[in-house]
Amino acid sequence: MRAQSSATAATAIAVPAPRERRSFGAGQAALGVIAFSLTFPSTAWGLESFGPWSLVAVRSVLAALVAGGCLLLLRVPLPDRRHLPGLAVVAAGVVLGFPMLTTLALQTSTTSHAAVVVGLLPLTTAICSALRMGNRPSRRFWLAALAGATAVLAFTIAQSGGALTAADGYLFAALLVCAAGYTEGGRLARIMPGWQVIGWALVLCLPLSLPAAALALSQEPVHLTAHGVAGLLWVALGSQFLGLVVWYRGMAAIGIPRASQLQLAQPLLTLVWSALLLGERLTAAAPATAVAVLVCIAVTQRS
Repeated sequence: MRAQSSATAATAIAVPAPRERRSFGAGQAALGVIAFSLTFPSTAWGLESFGPWSLVAVRSVLAALVAGGCLLLLRVPLPDRRHLPGLAVVAAGVVLGFPMLTTLALQTSTTSHAAVVVGLLPLTTAICSALRMGNRPSRRFWLAALAGATAVLAFTIAQSGGALTAADGYLFAALLVCAAGYTEGGRLARIMPGWQVIGWALVLCLPLSLPAAALALSQEPVHLTAHGVAGLLWVALGSQFLGLVVWYRGMAAIGIPRASQLQLAQPLLTLVWSALLLGERLTAAAPATAVAVLVCIAVTQRS
């Protein structure tokens, strides 16, 4: 009788662990979304002081120096050779591809427009995860994700007068490379700590980003302002490093499809930051679309 009671007590103690892990993972992923939501306004600020190529290269160098310093300080061993292809995908998609493509888009697009287009990222990440890792979310999950994607596409076409612009092309390409980087990063974060995933990806890019930064700074004009420096520091340290650290930890804890759908809140947050920090005037369609997409989060998280 006493043994049965002890077994019951042990079971009662063990049951909450998965829930605590999911709550922790969701909280980490949510912190990442908050950090990412400031990326576009910060990029707009950074473009006040730097050219697009300079901004992307310098942000990568700064983030790599911080990440490399942490790896050296903690004496983290080099990653296994079998992990290098995955890290290369993270580097190409998240460190280089997405920042460059979105920065080019923001030269002709508003941050509010870009933010809502990037609302397609959760769907593209879920699809990439299903293809790469064999995840099989429920039918209700896919319906909710498709509903959010449809709202984003309708907004994009309406804003561009029925035709896609060059900026939209950059943004759609950014979605694809970023989804691949998120998927590989989430997979690797189950094997090594999330901060090491993005840390090694940044370090791998340093042989390219360092000479690129030197070349870009010599070719593009630099006019330092408080906004420009603040924007550069945030995209380098907040978005490029710290945001990705907590994001990969969250994906490892709750799974890539569920974590990716939390990014449906990112367009709404970015719209708020754009209005507060940049003074952008929002059309009625932008917040309405963002709210419609936000509603889909509840469905995907319950599926």
